[in-house]
Amino acid sequence: MNKEKLLTKIDQVISQLTLEEKIKMIHGAGLFETGAVERMNIPPLKMSDGPMGVRNEFKKDAWIPAGHDDDYVTYLPSNSAIAQTWNPDLAYQSGKVLGEEARGRGKDVILAPGVNIKRLPNGGRNFEYFSEDPYLTSRLAVKLIQGIQTADVAACVKHFALNSQETERLWVNVEVDERALREIYLPAFEAAVKEAGSYSIMSAYNLVRGQHCCESQLLLNEILRTEWDYDGAVISDWGGVHHTTAAAESALDIEMSVTDNFDEYCMADPLLEAVRKGEVSETLIDEKIRHILLLMIRIRLIEIVGETTPVIQRNESRSKGSYNTEEHRRAAYETAKESIVLLKNEDKTLPLDEKKAKKVLVIGDNAIRRQALGGGSAEIKALYETTPLLGIKEFLGGNSEVIFAQGYEVPKQEETDENWQAKSLEEQIADQRESQGQQEDSESGKQRAKQLREEAAAMAKRKDIDYVIFVGGLNHDYDVEGADRDSLTLPYGQDEVIEDLLSARPDMTIVMLAGSPVSMQAWSGQAKAILWMSYSGLEGGTALAETLFGKVNPSGKLAESIPFSVEQSSGYVGPDYLGRPLKEEEKKHMDAHLTEQYGEGLLVGYRYYERKKVPVQFAFGHGLSYTRFSYSDCNVRMHEGVCEVRGNLENTGDCTGKEVIQIYAAKKGADENEPVKKLVGFEKIELLPGQKKAFSIMLDPRAFEQYDVEKKAWVKAEGVYELQVGSSSADIRWNDKRFLKRISQ
Repeated sequence: MNKEKLLTKIDQVISQLTLEEKIKMIHGAGLFETGAVERMNIPPLKMSDGPMGVRNEFKKDAWIPAGHDDDYVTYLPSNSAIAQTWNPDLAYQSGKVLGEEARGRGKDVILAPGVNIKRLPNGGRNFEYFSEDPYLTSRLAVKLIQGIQTADVAACVKHFALNSQETERLWVNVEVDERALREIYLPAFEAAVKEAGSYSIMSAYNLVRGQHCCESQLLLNEILRTEWDYDGAVISDWGGVHHTTAAAESALDIEMSVTDNFDEYCMADPLLEAVRKGEVSETLIDEKIRHILLLMIRIRLIEIVGETTPVIQRNESRSKGSYNTEEHRRAAYETAKESIVLLKNEDKTLPLDEKKAKKVLVIGDNAIRRQALGGGSAEIKALYETTPLLGIKEFLGGNSEVIFAQGYEVPKQEETDENWQAKSLEEQIADQRESQGQQEDSESGKQRAKQLREEAAAMAKRKDIDYVIFVGGLNHDYDVEGADRDSLTLPYGQDEVIEDLLSARPDMTIVMLAGSPVSMQAWSGQAKAILWMSYSGLEGGTALAETLFGKVNPSGKLAESIPFSVEQSSGYVGPDYLGRPLKEEEKKHMDAHLTEQYGEGLLVGYRYYERKKVPVQFAFGHGLSYTRFSYSDCNVRMHEGVCEVRGNLENTGDCTGKEVIQIYAAKKGADENEPVKKLVGFEKIELLPGQKKAFSIMLDPRAFEQYDVEKKAWVKAEGVYELQVGSSSADIRWNDKRFLKRISQ
């Protein structure tokens, strides 16, 4: 059925609905579902978090686990881990698993992926997002969305838009210049809509230019609906709607929240009353119903049959989905393998020799910590989770003795029966952090830390220990929804632990597990081998063990720069970097608590560090291998208006490996407010030892474009460009100036 005919049938259905029935469909009737219209066979839309797997079941009207034992699922790598693969095929497979598991659990909408740009390195939800780079984010997000929707489930891309911090996340007003908005913060959303065809999108908590995102005329009406011609469903973040008329007049379709007073939501009884009084036109409600029914048809939840009098019925051809399958576990494992990044490897410390590993000492809380049930709305009930210690023991088997030392202690959280979402999240996290800090700073806490540190160092000094492996970093007390970290300093006194261990055992391998950057400045100069991994799913420990001992050759690349401190990052503008008090004029027209000015403009992440010559610990795109790669015969050609970069890549080492070829466009003579270069293409290639392959990378059409604020359109950015081919943003292997290209408007 063509779209025009389908919309006609949808309108015929809408004409049969009462106003009360329409209102039921556009707000939550449960914490994760909308209202149904039984008379018309219109079912509720059933939704679920989250990005790392389908969340456990809650009671319909309370944040209390339903207590089922049938809602265990495959724990998938986080978006931060997927991004480190730089592999769109793996993003697609991850999406496919997520979609199939959501459908298998009876869901219609999965609230993923998060595509917000990592503007600040200490952002609490950075582990849920892909990258600081809009191009890399877009390429991976498109594939992940396409994968999800193969299972007759709607992806819900979030959080639209400029939701780049957790501090005052419901009440911070964001001010950003138009070029930065269009070139940095919106491209991933635009790609999700125009390329991936995401069936739904979630509006964010924060305000933009004085208006809440869930009620924003700019974001929802002008950009999303009019410019991008989006006809999918727009769903609010839970509790993100504040004003009935503003929400009704915006392009928001469904209001969801965290409270159980469903009929009191802004788009429930208050909206019903406003329509009856003539304050809001019913045609606005009809448009919302149109998008909801179209979504239901697209995911084959329903179909409309009959010519004269259209009738809604269940679509029997819908995918049934599946969850906890061997295929899903294999996909999670494959992604975990490629997500691990080798940051440093002096003296070929890695890989470790399995045959020499008769006695191995593993140190650190992250070696034994299960991460699945944490992080906020990303939490899930994992079928199982292989921790790093378990992975190492399973890999080495009975011929090796693997000893564990705590090294540092993570204070236990106070147990409560109330889910964090039922309370003010900011207050709860702040209280949690304060309590945790008090425990660490107490005299008994200091004594306990000293004891654990000394015990670990003494064990590391033992002559019968063949290898020492430290597994530390962050956990979901710090990578967590609702709070940004105060700094990049490792928690729990880990720096002291690592320094003592390196003094005892200079060849110790260090594994940092985190969803966002940490400072390694205190000890990285002494360390010989550093691996970086994010929350890598139920087989993360397996993938790590196989990487440590050489069964897997690391091929991950950093999807974000790792600076030395928050203060050196692009978004830091002094003590008020997370928002300044409102000006008197602002107080008159917005109900925000703070205003955050994105004063860095286009200079986000590596764009800032390179332009301002700010040194970083590890550069965007960095990642070593156990083998070596050489680039040769690189050249550029233009044909039919498309730029193609070609060349040869050769594995000159002695083991099979994968390399990510990265293409950057550097505009010559760019002013100080523009980046030195930007990522415009990449490809991941696997090579056997001694093998050489030709590569051909077609550049993104926007590689030589910029957003023209006056014309309100993307235009060719006139100038001379140097194309660079590299292994990272800081490791450029080819930039022959004979191939400078002039782009004219």
